[in-house]
Amino acid sequence: MNQPAAGAPQRELSGLTAAAEKRLLIWLARRTPEPVGSDHLTLLGLLAMAGAGACYALAGRNAAWLHGVNVCLALNWLGDSLDGTLARVRNRQRPRFGFYVDHLVDALGALFLLAGLAASGLVSERIAVALLLAYYFLSLNIYLAACALGVYKISYGLFGGTELRILLAIVNLLALAWPRVTFWGSSVLLFDLLAGLAASGLALTALRSAVQVTKRLYDEERL
Repeated sequence: MNQPAAGAPQRELSGLTAAAEKRLLIWLARRTPEPVGSDHLTLLGLLAMAGAGACYALAGRNAAWLHGVNVCLALNWLGDSLDGTLARVRNRQRPRFGFYVDHLVDALGALFLLAGLAASGLVSERIAVALLLAYYFLSLNIYLAACALGVYKISYGLFGGTELRILLAIVNLLALAWPRVTFWGSSVLLFDLLAGLAASGLALTALRSAVQVTKRLYDEERL
């Protein structure tokens, strides 16, 4: 439901796959059956993230469930990305409703996903919590900046939601072959290493953005 219209912040998307993804989503939206609406796709995205979390939890007993996580990530991309495009193509936009519900669903989806990952034993619970907090810190900064500046920044550099899903799917496949890796002479869980790096990266990105937005607002309003 990320549609830029009156009443909602303007989107800013510059991810590596953004241009190709936009063309694909428009193609899909024009071929989506009429009974299927944006709300159905939003619900699909949420249920897919819940399914991904459940598959992660099951992967603690059988690593083959990591393939199920990747299927759910693909379904989440479809629901989360296509809902807003479908609304725009059909000219049925609800900017305030869409902005609120879409990001509420994102927050719940992250909770489901990381709770399942923590339950799997593939990552330590402390690192899973750290990654969730870093994600929420970045999200909070994005939403506050959207309210203050009127611009909703979806991606940072080459990375947005789609790129992160692709990276996570690759990590899942790597974990099937190498659940543990050697780092600085010690054997560590692959997910511990990568999730720790991801948490640090998200936290630093959020902090940098917060400083930039604060400075911009200060410079614009100090007079």
